[in-house]
Order: sequence, then structure tokens, then C-alpha cells
Amino acid sequence: MNPVSPGRFAGKVVVVTGAAQGIGHAVASRVAAEGAHTILVDRAELVREAAAALAADHKAGGGTAVGLTADLESYEGANGAITEALQLHGRIDVLINNVGGTIWAKPFEHYAPDEITKEIQRSLFPTLWTCRAVLPHMIGQQSGVIVNVASVATRGVNRVPYAAAKGGVKAITAALALEGAPHGIRVVATAPGGTEAPPRKVARGPRPEGEREKAWYQQIVDQTIESSLMKRYGTLDEQAGPIAFLASDDASYITGSVLAVAGGDLG
Repeated sequence: MNPVSPGRFAGKVVVVTGAAQGIGHAVASRVAAEGAHTILVDRAELVREAAAALAADHKAGGGTAVGLTADLESYEGANGAITEALQLHGRIDVLINNVGGTIWAKPFEHYAPDEITKEIQRSLFPTLWTCRAVLPHMIGQQSGVIVNVASVATRGVNRVPYAAAKGGVKAITAALALEGAPHGIRVVATAPGGTEAPPRKVARGPRPEGEREKAWYQQIVDQTIESSLMKRYGTLDEQAGPIAFLASDDASYITGSVLAVAGGDLG
């Protein structure tokens, strides 16, 4: 892990969605290590195990960690998670929206209509719904930070529906920042590039089968590396660090911005 800033989130209540694994879990671990009362939200039951491990690891830092299960693709699921988080701590200082990820990898003409819908539901609506659910509370307390996780894949091959969803996340960030600023609410985003991560315990979608599907996926890998000036994938820590920075008071004069974290690929 990159060097942490002890106490940077001391006393803060931070909700991290998509936190059972991948970037979301790395972010939750980072803010927990920096003293946050961290609420990990995911639809996978393993989020509870992940939260228990964080609570044990970072107890000395003064924070706590709790895992909640919710399907954030619906407003009811998102609102239920936010309501439960408020019941735990009475406030939410930071919401980090990390749910998303392309399900299929193929040229757009090969996507079935229902697959397009599922991609949008996976990578746009969880951010839209959780922002809507938390906003009245943050307006009421006249403070708060929302960090959305978009993607530089808005300019990428074989992921048009995912690109459209993440383009929507960037638009949410820009537009909601305008509405949030008068209430002391910052809304920012990162746009990760390709990121190395351990094998997922819960898969996003079917693995490529057959030579054609494998070739389509390899095109994504090749384009991702070629578009990066550093010619490599990033690490989970390299994604978690910028997200934690934007969520912290160190970024108090930043809102409406999308920070590309992709080795020089701006998307």
C-alpha cells in the first residue's frame, strides 16, 4: 500500500460502494487505515467478511468498518443502503461510488439489446441512485463529498455500452457539482485506466469463450496498454490513493473535476 496519512479521515463516516473486492475494497482499506468509520456496500455477501477483516486490521486507527449488502441498481436498494448507513452513524461525510464494470467485451454490433440495458444498469444507475439517495442528507448537514469512479474507457474499444454508462458518470459529476456547491457539497470523480487486481471472487460476467471472444478481449488489453504513456496497467493502490485524496479535506477546493488515473491516458 502507498503511504497512508494517519488520521486524515478521523471521525468521518465514509460509505464505499462496490467494496467487496477490487478498487472499492482497496479504497475502503485506505480510508479505514486513515481513521474513517467505513461502511462497505456491495451486493455480494463477501462484503461482510471483508468489512470484518478491515475492522480487525484498523481498530487501532480509531475507525470502524461495517459491511452492508444491497442491490444498487435500483433506487430502493440504494436508498435502503444509505438509510442503514445513517442509522449506524447519524451522518455520511463521504460517499465513494465505485460500482460498475463492463460485463461483455465485443464490438457494438454484436451486443444484444438486453445486454446493452444490463451494462447501463450495472455501470450508471448505481451511481445515479446513490447520489440521489444521499443528497438530501448532505444538503441537510450542509456538507459532504461525493467521489464517483468513472473510466477512461469512454474512449475505448469493444465496450460502447460501458463507455456510455461511464460517460454518464462523468456528466453526473459535472452537473451535480453545480447543484451541490451552494450547500457545501463537493462532487468529483476519478477515471481509472486498466488496473491489475486479483481474480474476482464474484465475476462481473461470462469469461471470453472461443477464439473470437478472446481476440475481442485482447483488443481491449492491447488498446489499454497502448493508450497509457507508461505502457502498463496500474495497481489497486495507485487507484485508491487519488480517490482517497479527492475524498479528503486536502482536496477542499476541488469540485466538478474528473481526474484521469491511467498512466497518461486521458480517455
